[in-house]
Amino acid sequence: MTIRTSEKWNMRKDVDVIPHLWSIILAGGEGTRLAPMIKQWLGEERPKQYCTFTGTRSMLQHTVDRADRLAAPTRRVTVVGAGQEETARSQLDGRGGFLVVQPANRDTAPGVFLPLSYVRAADPDATVAIYPSDHFVHPEKQLVDAVRHATHAIDLLEDRLILLGMQPDGVDLDYGYLQVDRYVAGYGAHSLWHVGRFVEKPERHMMRTFAEGQVLWNTMIVVAKVETLWKLGTKVLPSMMRLFETLVPAVGTTKEDLALHGIYRTMPTHNFSRDFLEHVYHKVSALDMTDVDWSDWGRPERIAQSLHKIGKAPTFPVELVGVA
Repeated sequence: MTIRTSEKWNMRKDVDVIPHLWSIILAGGEGTRLAPMIKQWLGEERPKQYCTFTGTRSMLQHTVDRADRLAAPTRRVTVVGAGQEETARSQLDGRGGFLVVQPANRDTAPGVFLPLSYVRAADPDATVAIYPSDHFVHPEKQLVDAVRHATHAIDLLEDRLILLGMQPDGVDLDYGYLQVDRYVAGYGAHSLWHVGRFVEKPERHMMRTFAEGQVLWNTMIVVAKVETLWKLGTKVLPSMMRLFETLVPAVGTTKEDLALHGIYRTMPTHNFSRDFLEHVYHKVSALDMTDVDWSDWGRPERIAQSLHKIGKAPTFPVELVGVA
């Protein structure tokens, strides 16, 4: 079977998990932008989510530990690339959860809907929180609180997705931009908005248009009902979703591996932001985070800036910051 669990996890008693909440951890990225720096640092190719840039935990381990404060490890699905299974299994040892290995990289839309297929097979009425594993977040408690608020809000907005959005501190064309349209409600220190437009990595000439309204950076942290995501996926990416429909009944059976590898022989390549979110923006709401530092750490200088800001020493030689 492709989906596996560890028996070593002991549930922390101080964690107040949310019933019917599942976590999906996206750990299948190949990290090409940071590859030269990491190769010089570690002497081998390793995607950034498996690297420990400061302290003792990798980015993947940080993400998993955050997710487990809201959902039980038995309701966590981590998706990794075909060449990453050994590293991921080593880093997840003792943390429990399920590990799903993609037969091939078909970009981020299949990367999201593959683990969602496993959640749907186990608990179709679930709420799911989706986390990229290669983003910097500080302080972690504020992010966890924001996701908790989003899980409460989604019960009132079952036909929508909620994206966590960051207040921009400048112009960065590597990020997706959410143009908020209408204020919905306040949740703690956060505001919930309906989104009027979403553009992934806009061209510079589009920034004037965005400046005319309030915008947020898309963190790619999604909270939604499983069925809502599934229905929107079926509407927007029908050929991809027909393949995943054939996988769901095979999950947990002797036919699972055969079905999984079979659908990936014809799996189309789709980007979750550009090919999905941009087409369903009218079903997207955004919960803003004003008290969190966030970065996707796609460039070495971003790593150095983030660690300097929070007073953490890097585990890599600082002279590698200029390597790209």
